[in-house]
Amino acid sequence: MVWFKNLILNPLLKSSSLSSSSSSSLHKVKPTFSTSTYSILTCLSRYTTDVSSASSLSPQVVQGSGLGPTKAGEKPRVVVLGSGWAGCRLMKDLDTSIYDVVCVSPRNHMVFTPLLASTCVGTLEFRSVAEPIGRIQPAISREPGSYFFLANCTGIDADKHLVNCETVTDGLDTLHPWNFKISYDKLIIALGAEASTFGIHGVKENAIFLREVHHAQEIRRKLLLNLMLSDMPGITEEEKCRLLHCVVVGGGPTGVEFSGELSDFIIRDVHQTYAHVKDYIHVTLIEANEILSSFDDRLRRYATKQLQKSGVHLVRGVVKDVQSQKLILNDGTEVPYGLLVWSTGVGPSPLVKSLDLQKSPGGRVGVNEWMQVPSVQDVFAIGDCSGYLDSTGKPVLPAFGPDAIILAKLLEEVTLVNFPEMSFFVKVAERQGKYLASLLNKIGKAGGGHANSAKDMDFGDPFVYKHLGSMATLGRHKALVDLRQSKESKGISLAGFFSWIIWRSAYLTRVVSWRNRFYVAVNWATTIVFGRDISRI
Repeated sequence: MVWFKNLILNPLLKSSSLSSSSSSSLHKVKPTFSTSTYSILTCLSRYTTDVSSASSLSPQVVQGSGLGPTKAGEKPRVVVLGSGWAGCRLMKDLDTSIYDVVCVSPRNHMVFTPLLASTCVGTLEFRSVAEPIGRIQPAISREPGSYFFLANCTGIDADKHLVNCETVTDGLDTLHPWNFKISYDKLIIALGAEASTFGIHGVKENAIFLREVHHAQEIRRKLLLNLMLSDMPGITEEEKCRLLHCVVVGGGPTGVEFSGELSDFIIRDVHQTYAHVKDYIHVTLIEANEILSSFDDRLRRYATKQLQKSGVHLVRGVVKDVQSQKLILNDGTEVPYGLLVWSTGVGPSPLVKSLDLQKSPGGRVGVNEWMQVPSVQDVFAIGDCSGYLDSTGKPVLPAFGPDAIILAKLLEEVTLVNFPEMSFFVKVAERQGKYLASLLNKIGKAGGGHANSAKDMDFGDPFVYKHLGSMATLGRHKALVDLRQSKESKGISLAGFFSWIIWRSAYLTRVVSWRNRFYVAVNWATTIVFGRDISRI
């Protein structure tokens, strides 16, 4: 309402200046209006449309705010950093009659990553793969001492049992972030990992990763935008080919599954909806070695054959440089692209690297056999951010994709038929979360829940890891299922349509909530009957 205030003030100022012009001495002009008019203007001035003044407002924050140490008679507090597979499984199984639970994460949901690639091409809606933290652990929404904080951890003071946090805001034209502290009795570091770029120039600036829902949304918008731009008047043939060239770097399960979904989308939907450009769009998958290296030769050959049948061009090479419209391989080959998806594995995040804690080989937080960080009290680490210390004599825990847990639960149901020996197939991160939740419940019942109260306690059996097996979908109703502990071991390995049925059945039964299971089933049925949604929203 600044304009309204000025509308009234300007005539008054003008009249005052005119009346004072006859005066021989210059003096500061003061507006002359009644007290009631001034009160009205003062009230209206609070409702400003001045964006600059609104965006510069800082929140009214009490300095030093946060959660202090728990007192005698209160439940001990477990602080969980992260909302991935490991952290969410731990929160789900944690006994909230013993502990208060506080989750700190920049996202308020868990991402069901096995189905994330399907959201990029409209097979599933984005909400189908996101599960709110409050549904996974209802105590966070109901109990007075349990909270979810939309924030990033910025540091840990293990000696004082403190976590330093900074709030997450939407950036411009919103409140500025502020800092706060949380005291913990038990701290669980489940920060996950971030995509590895191997220091290659231009990857972060030009490529899109596929680890979060917003990554899938960005891929979808970019893909559909390029499809529509390529059909515009004035686009040259060369530019049209570039815009419609989708390049995927990384031949692991994520890269192969996305390539399969994308090629299926092109064959079944793009060829019908964008008939003018259907001959220009194609997919290239770049891998330095063999695709799906964790599978045996027979399954890899089958995957290669199916991808090539779907129109995916397989290129063996190492990316040397990434520019805004092309990437360069180590042999000098230039590959123009309109969409670049990067899926070459994961590594520790900058925060994990910066923590003043013991590290395992590879830079992850070092833990012992009980998922405990041995150099400090009451700190545990699970998931892709953790790894065994050299002193344990155990191998580095791999950062597996979540298909292994899916496979495990399916096999537990199929055990009655013909898979009695396969009940150990569980994803390592979720198994760690389940194990640590059980251990913390045991510690809490024994009176060791509060800070520094479990120093001499016997933790019991350590965590045991075994290889979990692998699954991957290839598009066109084909998939791979490998149930062996290693490529050399004997066991069951399947490929084809029946594997695809297992893949879909397993994912549907392992979606966290019944609500999302319903969404996924309906989306799959809708896609079969009506095709994929190609709206760019």
